[in-house]
Amino acid sequence: MVSGDVSVGGRRVFTMLSASASGKASSQASPPNSLSPSRAADFMQCPLLYRFRVIDKIPEKPTPAATRGTVVHAVLERLFDAPAAERNVRRARSMVVREWERLLARRPELAELFTGDGEDGRGEGAADGAELARWLARAEELVERWFSLEDPTRLEPAERELFVEARLESGLRLRGIIDRVDVAPTGEVRIVDYKTGKAPRPEYAADALFQMKFYALVLWRLRGTIPRRLQLVYLGSGDVLTYDPDEGDLLGVERKLLALWDAIRRATETGDWRPRTGPLCDWCAHRALCPEFGGTPPPYPLMIQPRLPVEASDDVPGGEGVTP
Repeated sequence: MVSGDVSVGGRRVFTMLSASASGKASSQASPPNSLSPSRAADFMQCPLLYRFRVIDKIPEKPTPAATRGTVVHAVLERLFDAPAAERNVRRARSMVVREWERLLARRPELAELFTGDGEDGRGEGAADGAELARWLARAEELVERWFSLEDPTRLEPAERELFVEARLESGLRLRGIIDRVDVAPTGEVRIVDYKTGKAPRPEYAADALFQMKFYALVLWRLRGTIPRRLQLVYLGSGDVLTYDPDEGDLLGVERKLLALWDAIRRATETGDWRPRTGPLCDWCAHRALCPEFGGTPPPYPLMIQPRLPVEASDDVPGGEGVTP
């Protein structure tokens, strides 16, 4: 473990830099018993990727971009703890370092993102303070850009980082975490999600909205009211994408999710998880294990079974709970 101070915007940032991560899986392999937007997207992108993440639970190295997203989300969530008049750019930018240090305390392996034993070869375990400073500065830029898209002094979210979970009539359990839920005085609901990347091209907007429609379906099933608006805030490009769903939209999403779950059940029962190649393969953390690129997946860790239930009842002793 290497420690040191880094200067960011005139502030001193304490860092703990570990030379290596454990690389161990967090839990035993188990069959899926719920569906989230990200895992549904995984299966649609590549069934084998879904297997690696959900069943094998193969660990993936953190990336600077994903970690920055976590920090920025934390800032935008906790900024609303302050009185409305104090929700300004200066306060928000100052929170970036604090949220990074809070995250690092929970996950010290993230320090490896800023050591010299990576691709740049600056020497094993050496702290790259300049790289960390640039990374934090970029996070501050994203936070500041948010103020040009929304005015937090005029917002009082009803929910932040809201965990939602609903069980459909079929028994399928849907779950996820919504960044922000706004409720108008008239009772209309808006679901907001922050993205630290850039807005997609128009032809890919439907894929981006799938996650939001998923959340809208879950809230509808939980509360009986269809959200009035879905809003994606892209901090990387300074764009806001909105969509107003109707009952037909959400029923269509429900049918799609049921079809996806049927396909996931069949793959789980048979062990037949076929890879699907595409543009994202170059960035896949499991490319070395993919047969499409000469790799060999690990042995299938589950027993082949005649039928995978949607989920054991919570009322039955020993019934499965929700897995991450």
